[in-house]
Amino acid sequence: MKKTCFIFDLDGVLVDTAKFHFIAWQNLAKSLDINFTEKQNEELKGVSRIKSLEKILAWGNKTINEETFQYLMKQKNEEYLGCVKKMTQEDLLPGVLPVLNYLRKNNQTLALGSASKNAKTILQKTAITSYFQAIVDGNSVTKAKPDPEVFLKAAQLLNCPTNKCVVFEDSVAGIQAANTAGMYSIGIGNDKILKEANFIFPSFHQIKIPFIQSLMD
Repeated sequence: MKKTCFIFDLDGVLVDTAKFHFIAWQNLAKSLDINFTEKQNEELKGVSRIKSLEKILAWGNKTINEETFQYLMKQKNEEYLGCVKKMTQEDLLPGVLPVLNYLRKNNQTLALGSASKNAKTILQKTAITSYFQAIVDGNSVTKAKPDPEVFLKAAQLLNCPTNKCVVFEDSVAGIQAANTAGMYSIGIGNDKILKEANFIFPSFHQIKIPFIQSLMD
């Protein structure tokens, strides 16, 4: 059996924290009198907090000083963390745990590749930290997706060639990052939005073990 390296994004792939982000960003936008839609929220998936706030300000044609910018980022994160602190393994998306268990049972190497600076907390709360041999999050990279830095660093930590890495992503930026890195990309979500992925599933629940097995053959 050949060894494939599996790299997982976090938000929207392993856990459903996207809803927490949306609520927090929407409240922030409302405080600035900016209308923020679910469609716009899709564009923030896989994007850093700084870039996300810059996008929201651009959409609302607003400018703020640096002090206010930093305050709003902190406020958004505190609201988001309030939701994260209440998470349990019940918050893992359907289908995630069987795949993680299968990969571990078959001695595959796993890494997390996420823009989230709260990734380690979320992994701990959902009790899946032990599945990953490497964790690359927003605290350990300087370039946001679609730059491939997060995935290249994960591959390096796993000592795995990029062409043997399989990436699970739910964002356009993440799929583009995986493709740029020369990795096999699997999109989780809308096939019209994630059309650049090598393979697409509506949700993790649709990913069956025979498909995972085919990636290891």
